[in-house]
Amino acid sequence: MVIKVFVATSSGSIAIRKKQQEVVGFLEANKIDFKEFDIAGDEDNRRWMRENVPGEKKPQNGIPLPPQIFNEEQYCGDFDSFFSAKEENIIYSFLGLAPPPGSKGAEKPGDGGEQEAQKEESEEAGDLGGSQEKHEEEGETAPEEAGDVTEEGAEGEAEDEEAEAGEEEPGDDEEAEEDS
Repeated sequence: MVIKVFVATSSGSIAIRKKQQEVVGFLEANKIDFKEFDIAGDEDNRRWMRENVPGEKKPQNGIPLPPQIFNEEQYCGDFDSFFSAKEENIIYSFLGLAPPPGSKGAEKPGDGGEQEAQKEESEEAGDLGGSQEKHEEEGETAPEEAGDVTEEGAEGEAEDEEAEAGEEEPGDDEEAEEDS
């Protein structure tokens, strides 16, 4: 199966050229077999691309812009969907290809993210602050123990600051801790 990338070699748009270069460069770097089809110089290529992009994937003006990516006759997507798949490490499933053995993409897309998250969490076990931020970014709440450590740390810092300011004598701190 060959990946077909429809490009416009004589595009006047810098944005389109950059997107085309990114797609082609990524495929070359990852040694994924593909063939470029120029829609600027070949009316048949242009017509085929426009007819085979699904209606729901066409822009409002109805004319899909390059790059457009196909696996043989099956539509894979445009640059935006390619970029998203690349960022999510699901590029092989996006292209309809089997991932190379031993690659991250060889894992099932649902499993890979969970395994990576668990691995990262175990690596960050000593760094509760970073772990807490990571959970908050992912929309999860931080573990309860992280909150306890933070509160204890804040109390300790407050006691240290009071002692440095000379508001309390060093013996008073110890008596207060024993009473509580």
